[in-house]
Amino acid sequence: MPDPRGLVRRIDAATPPGRDRAVDALRAFAITGVVLGHWLVTALVADGGTLHGDSPLRHMPELAPVSWALQTLAVFFLVGGYAAARSRAAYPGGHLAWLRSRFARLFRPVAALLGLWAVVSACTLAAGTGTATVRTLLGLALSPLWFLLVFAALTAATPLVARLHPLWPLAVVLHVDLFRFGFGAPACLGWVDVAAGWLVPYCLGTAWARREPGRGVCWALLVGGAAATAALVAWAGYPASMVGVPGAPVSNLSPPTLAAVTFGLAQCGAALLLLGPLRRALRRPAAWAAVALLSLCAMTVFLWHQTALMAVTAIGLSLGRLPGLHAVPDDGGWVLARIAWLPVFTLVLLVCRAAFHPYEAGRTRPHERGRTRRASRVVRAHRAERNAAADVHGSV
Repeated sequence: MPDPRGLVRRIDAATPPGRDRAVDALRAFAITGVVLGHWLVTALVADGGTLHGDSPLRHMPELAPVSWALQTLAVFFLVGGYAAARSRAAYPGGHLAWLRSRFARLFRPVAALLGLWAVVSACTLAAGTGTATVRTLLGLALSPLWFLLVFAALTAATPLVARLHPLWPLAVVLHVDLFRFGFGAPACLGWVDVAAGWLVPYCLGTAWARREPGRGVCWALLVGGAAATAALVAWAGYPASMVGVPGAPVSNLSPPTLAAVTFGLAQCGAALLLLGPLRRALRRPAAWAAVALLSLCAMTVFLWHQTALMAVTAIGLSLGRLPGLHAVPDDGGWVLARIAWLPVFTLVLLVCRAAFHPYEAGRTRPHERGRTRRASRVVRAHRAERNAAADVHGSV
């Protein structure tokens, strides 16, 4: 049997003394928010022989505050900008070599996701599944990729972004929204904000890498961002939900609006204010081990959490139209049923993590075939502990 206490000690001992554990905690928080957000607001409704997407936010707009807690992408870009700037400054080689090292861990798991869903799509179409259902499933499975494309573009431009003040991309978002909503400019203009909107927290991250902001700056981001978001929602007609709602005329997320960006500024301020308490809390080896293990497989969790939801939904459909999975999300009963399904989603996601994490780690499973057949369970458990500790030491 693996020794949990031994694993905790190994992870703590393998962590470099200069590593800022609070950064990993913020990354883990951002990933958890994205996963829970999707699991709670994404519904696949069974309608005859097809599945179509829906959201409880469409039927129960009073649940919009849930999106305030679980839409955490700004924190992810904040941490991404910080980590990329620090990594680039410390990298001994040229920019292209640095990009290859960054992108390798980013795109290996993407290749696995695309390969599996290419096979799943072909098989479901061959089995007679309607194209509308397959399109819905593919849209959900591949939806995380838009984030990676934007993140990769900003990562590639890190040396330039590090010289850019966050007010510049914020001004771009302000003017784009002014032309879109104030002067009737084409809606396609809003896609400029896909880069400009997420550039704001990314720039804050690169600035943080140069110098940690004082508490006054952090409070200004938190209070100013929250006040601006409240004003935009109350008086400028922006949606209250910080995620997209099916059928809504305007989405705060696709593309990001000024309200989403100001909300992100408030999130960044809160995240930076939490650095001190997080650093103190993560001195405890057990707390740090939990954060480190999630941080190590963050990309796998991010890419496969929608697949886990759809796998449970598809398997459940064979048992009938189950509450919280296949019904229209239009009342509190659906919400309670969906919360009850979260442990099942988590279990299936752990299976996906076990199967596909080696693509993120950049190595095959740590054993040799001939020896594995003869190895005892105790040997394999100790080997897994050593690999987890080594991953913590070498993770980016």
